[in-house]
Amino acid sequence: MSTFAQVADLPLSIEGYELERLEQAVSSDFTRVTTVIHLLGGGEEGVGEDVTYNAGDQDVQLQRGAVLPLAGEWTLRSFSAALEDVDFWPSPPQMEAQRDYRRWAYESAALDLALRQAGTSLVEALERDAGPVTYVVSMRLGNPPSLDRLRGWLELYPGLRAKLDPTSDWDQPLVDELNAMGVIDSVDLKGRYEGTVVDNPPDPRLYALVAEGFPQAWIEDPALTSETEPVLEPHRDRVTWDAIIHSVADVEALPWPPRMLNVKPSRFGTLERLFAAYDHCAERGIGTYGGGQFELGPGRGQIQYLAAVFSPDAPNDVAPSGFNSGEPRAGLPASPLAASLEPLGFRWRG
Repeated sequence: MSTFAQVADLPLSIEGYELERLEQAVSSDFTRVTTVIHLLGGGEEGVGEDVTYNAGDQDVQLQRGAVLPLAGEWTLRSFSAALEDVDFWPSPPQMEAQRDYRRWAYESAALDLALRQAGTSLVEALERDAGPVTYVVSMRLGNPPSLDRLRGWLELYPGLRAKLDPTSDWDQPLVDELNAMGVIDSVDLKGRYEGTVVDNPPDPRLYALVAEGFPQAWIEDPALTSETEPVLEPHRDRVTWDAIIHSVADVEALPWPPRMLNVKPSRFGTLERLFAAYDHCAERGIGTYGGGQFELGPGRGQIQYLAAVFSPDAPNDVAPSGFNSGEPRAGLPASPLAASLEPLGFRWRG
């Protein structure tokens, strides 16, 4: 039985829903805004989080209010099918990928609610175990690049592992110093992003620098060009993908079979596509690690939950949200995170 089939026929009763705005000032020019979806029915509540990045797109949803025709008696399968015809976007989103982000918010809330109404949890429904979650802390080193922030985190958490975003101003001394620290599990080239503030144009010099400088690290999302492909050829078994992975079809369309993939649940939009990807990778011996979208609320716990079930020992980019905000500080849970699952539904404690 497929993973989705194990939950697809769970009954789901929805009486209404509510929207909750979350925000966090990240810097002087960026405030992160997300929306929590609260599905209500049968005396229970299911939650999901819309991680759409553009605050204006979030505010349009909030100003519109809870007007979508979601009330009714469903199964998870029929509810998902009905969402195909729901008008989530009264005006087109600034990024097409955000259609999947919003869809995931409602699908994950529906999963949480259906499980609670059934008196069970996701691990029980899937008949799986959840293990302690190994995580990495994802960061950029600034412009010009500096190791001060990374060193600050390492002083507080000596066992911390990192995922870094290399940029064109990196040089050999910086890479040598980072390599000597021995904490880099992956480097994210962000070469497959388009129209975002983190777009990173292909740079064969940078690709060679990090591929050779971090011989054990995963190399995520390179842009493949006539100049970068020869650089990456000897390192193909360490190349992973993220931004272009939304379905099994995307995995099958990759230029060569991967050993590892970054699975960000919100990129898949639906439970069926996400669970099909987990199944596909397991059947073909493709490793996975979880990834996040700067969640501010329950969505962060949900990606940690999925990592605990499907990839607990991988370099999951699902660190506690405190690592995403401000300067290094003590008091955050160290890796690995103990599996902290609520007894009902699809939620992580804390």
